Amino acid sequence: MFSTLRDRLFVSLALGVLAGDLVTKRIAEATLPLHQPQPVIGDVLRWTLTYNTGAAMNMHFGPSSRVVFSLIALVMIGIIVKMWRGLPANSTWLAAALGMIVAGAAGNLIDRLRSARGVVDFIDVGIGSARFWTFNVADSGVTVGAVILAILTWREPVAPDAVSPKDDDAPPPA
Repeated sequence: MFSTLRDRLFVSLALGVLAGDLVTKRIAEATLPLHQPQPVIGDVLRWTLTYNTGAAMNMHFGPSSRVVFSLIALVMIGIIVKMWRGLPANSTWLAAALGMIVAGAAGNLIDRLRSARGVVDFIDVGIGSARFWTFNVADSGVTVGAVILAILTWREPVAPDAVSPKDDDAPPPA
């Protein structure tokens, strides 16, 4: 069924990131006090249990946020799976990126469906009061996958017929 490296990478990364996300979130919920930072590497890395009812950077749609973000995640997961299935067999990096993104979307979707409290976040990075948003393994999967997609897109050669003609090659005005 998953005979190509492309397929094995997508499924392995999707399941691995999803499993890592689900396990670390349950450990965080079972062992961390809510909103009380626990130093891991001084002040740079802390575990701080929080719940995010919104999306990235605490974006909200009011009381409808849970439903709206769950529907967006479901649609995105469907689109990503369809993209993966349409990839050429040698698109391993693209499959890896899509696998990480779909795992992240699925991990946070599971949290939204599981509890009205929202998505479990616990990774707290920064120095002193200069902190990044608290995040989780699913968020990391989405971010790393998106960075790989951006690099692949940036490195993709542009087809010659997609390049617009130079100004000096344009026909003279009529």
